[in-house]
Amino acid sequence: MAANAAPSGKPEEQRPQPEAVAFQASEHQHIRYNPLLDEWVLVSAHRMKRPWQGHVDPLPTDTIPRHDPKNPLCPGAVRANGEVNPNYEGTFLFNNDFPALQPDAPSPGPSDHPLFRAEAARGVCKVLCFHPWSDITLPLMSIPEIRAVIDTWASVTEELGSQYPWVQIFENKGTMMGCSNPHPHCQVWASSFLPDLARREEQNQRTYKKQHGGPMLLEYGRQEAERKERVVLESEHWLVLVPFWAVWPFQTLLLPRRHVKRLPELSSVERDDLASIMKRLLTKYDNLFETSFPYSMGWHGAPTGAEAEADCDHWQLHAHYYPPLLRSATIRKFMVGYELLAQAQRDLTPEQAAERLRTLPEDHYKLQPKDSS
Repeated sequence: MAANAAPSGKPEEQRPQPEAVAFQASEHQHIRYNPLLDEWVLVSAHRMKRPWQGHVDPLPTDTIPRHDPKNPLCPGAVRANGEVNPNYEGTFLFNNDFPALQPDAPSPGPSDHPLFRAEAARGVCKVLCFHPWSDITLPLMSIPEIRAVIDTWASVTEELGSQYPWVQIFENKGTMMGCSNPHPHCQVWASSFLPDLARREEQNQRTYKKQHGGPMLLEYGRQEAERKERVVLESEHWLVLVPFWAVWPFQTLLLPRRHVKRLPELSSVERDDLASIMKRLLTKYDNLFETSFPYSMGWHGAPTGAEAEADCDHWQLHAHYYPPLLRSATIRKFMVGYELLAQAQRDLTPEQAAERLRTLPEDHYKLQPKDSS
């Protein structure tokens, strides 16, 4: 056989060549870069076509009482340390009875080997109850009630930030995200160190500003507002979008339109607008699968404490929402296998997720009139 002949006997140049296929993000796997954390995510949207025979979570069936005197987060209840909660009617902030960080913990001794390093970790952990009722969540609260939560977030950031370099506000909603108490609340952890993700965001935002002349997330928000592909909600002062590099199925990023470094810097008008857009977003989440949508969320702003006086103009305040649900109220995304051992992977494109969220109604499904037919 001639050296340049194919097995069929025809010269290679005479064999029919496959037609070039145009790339479609919703059909063809690809990887996307996250400049905020300097990492990549594998997008494999075609996997959503596979039948699901994996784990299915049961729908919550227990009715949550509005007030339970045995619930340590309720007004008037006795907590584990014996303290009695006040009969609060709005927000209620108190020191966590089981803190992960304490202000007076001793320092580890010196290490005898570079592979066995340990350093001091000190801090304060607080719990913030959003509302006196246990059977309510943020999307079902009024805008003034949500505004009160935002004001407390800002004030506790200012208070703890005067002493600690990092103040992490976060909410775990739903048992699927490890929440052990249904009463609407979040946590605030202030630490003597910059946590890993905060340190990576600090480094990458600083590098971006040095290379491009402006804050990364301020420019990113402007770009997304122009492109519209991944925008879920817009208002005068805020933008909600599914990030180009999103890992979780319906992950969103909440960004102010102007350059803001920390929560306490928000004006009264911006806080009102934030309360409104949060209610709209969380209502859409609940409406997606007509369930109280589980998620973990948290605020990231410029470091505080001694770092507050440093140059932090590369920072842009933002909130991350990480909901686990993928296909329904009972089927979630698992971060296992490839995700734990290689890199993050998602099963639908951010554009598809944004479109689904964008088209959902903003009237909560629990408050919509029922069809009597």
